[in-house]
Amino acid sequence: MLKKIGVGQLRSGMYIQELCGSWLDTPFWKKSFMLDDKPTLDKILKSNIEEVVIDTNRGLDVEAEPVEDAPAEEEPAASVAAPLVAAPPQRKVRVVLSSIAPVSMEEEIGRAAKIVDHSRQAVESMFHEARMGNAIDSEKVVALVDEIASSVMRNPGALIGLARLKTADDYTYMHSVAVCALMIALAGQLKLGEDATREAGLAGLLHDIGKMAVEPDILNKPGKLTDAEFIAVKEHPAAGHKILLATAGISEIALDVCLHHHEKMDGSGYPHRLAGEQISLHARMGAVCDVYDAITSNRPYKQGWCPAESLRRMAEWSHSHFDDVVFQAFVRSIGIFPVGTLVLLASGKLGVVVEQQIGKSLLSPKVRVFFSTKSATYIKPELIDLAGPGIRDKIVSREDAAKWHLKDVDSYWIGDALTPG
Repeated sequence: MLKKIGVGQLRSGMYIQELCGSWLDTPFWKKSFMLDDKPTLDKILKSNIEEVVIDTNRGLDVEAEPVEDAPAEEEPAASVAAPLVAAPPQRKVRVVLSSIAPVSMEEEIGRAAKIVDHSRQAVESMFHEARMGNAIDSEKVVALVDEIASSVMRNPGALIGLARLKTADDYTYMHSVAVCALMIALAGQLKLGEDATREAGLAGLLHDIGKMAVEPDILNKPGKLTDAEFIAVKEHPAAGHKILLATAGISEIALDVCLHHHEKMDGSGYPHRLAGEQISLHARMGAVCDVYDAITSNRPYKQGWCPAESLRRMAEWSHSHFDDVVFQAFVRSIGIFPVGTLVLLASGKLGVVVEQQIGKSLLSPKVRVFFSTKSATYIKPELIDLAGPGIRDKIVSREDAAKWHLKDVDSYWIGDALTPG
């Protein structure tokens, strides 16, 4: 029998059928599990979850406790377990992405930081389940894609920018979150429609799950891979495809992107050396998003390139690697100078790109200046809208922070969004 109880009544040996509450409040990826250790119980108690559903047929029931001196007219205490009988099935309401109003970077950055943190934990748990040979909960995957998509609709630069700042240790998990967000933004730029946009995000989130079939020592190796190790890595698309085939509710689009996101337009990719029109639109999208996030991220064997430099390099590879139409749409979706790019203005000031201007020139983002190259000193940070009325300053070039001996450049666009508490 299913019962809804307060978390204060939980004890080891109960089978949790469902954690009630917002997805972001849920500290676990698995929908249902046996509560069999204190750390798991403590994690639930420390979360914002107030109620859970237990299955008494699969675990312990709540122990009956006498109620002393309770007036007959009082309502039963809210924490008393109540059987879930004749409860109508609840249909999950999907967010209408087209109805989400855009907001500023300042408004979205804090919310995006929380979504990124929860997403990393969720993907890590999901990938761990896949490595153990357990089934993926497709409902949780869809819920995660909805959270990421909602943030991207409000302000794509916030979550995409934060997801780029992954560490080498959590690269595999955060790469999936980043590619999901990039796919959603790109789908919007290509005007693929709401359902197709969600499918693109789902495909991005799951595209690298096959890496769970690769030994961690190979994935995280700081040096050059041997030929045998490289062959092992190249098997991850097929391994991921096999994992997803065994997962209920996974679309053909996600299967295709998982298997073919390393194909190249000139036929030199893998695993099937597809070329041109043989590669589906979504797989071409996956190729662009996968490469962009990979080369902008710090890896065990190299430092990531800055966003604008990465786009420049990708433009050089475009004709052989990528679909030109898809790549150009990708550039429009994140900007010629993506969020986090260090730029030099005509005034001699250095600043970091904070936000793209929707409906305005890609060359005129919002920039927070903080350094004068003329005096070689830091100046009071100032946000400049390069598309604003009367503003004559403009971007002259992309700059390398090391050239100017600058540190913590990202802090000028992130602010205190990642500060604990």
